[in-house]
Amino acid sequence: MVTELAEPLPMSLPAVSKHLRVLERARLVSRKIDGRVHRCSLDTDALNEVEGWLRERRAFWERTLDALAAQFENHHT
Repeated sequence: MVTELAEPLPMSLPAVSKHLRVLERARLVSRKIDGRVHRCSLDTDALNEVEGWLRERRAFWERTLDALAAQFENHHT
């Protein structure tokens, strides 16, 4: 529930709700409403998409920087 999420945080309940709306728009959190009770859950599918994207970028930059380092070594030895 949103109130349980907000309890340990040093911010107001409206501020927590605002942050949750941003996370919902980013598809990182989903919310189910049952009357006045709002239940939030982490959307692991969206996080898996982000992880895959980051893995691809990391691999690209590691290859690119390794090739650059090799070129630098070849020209300065």
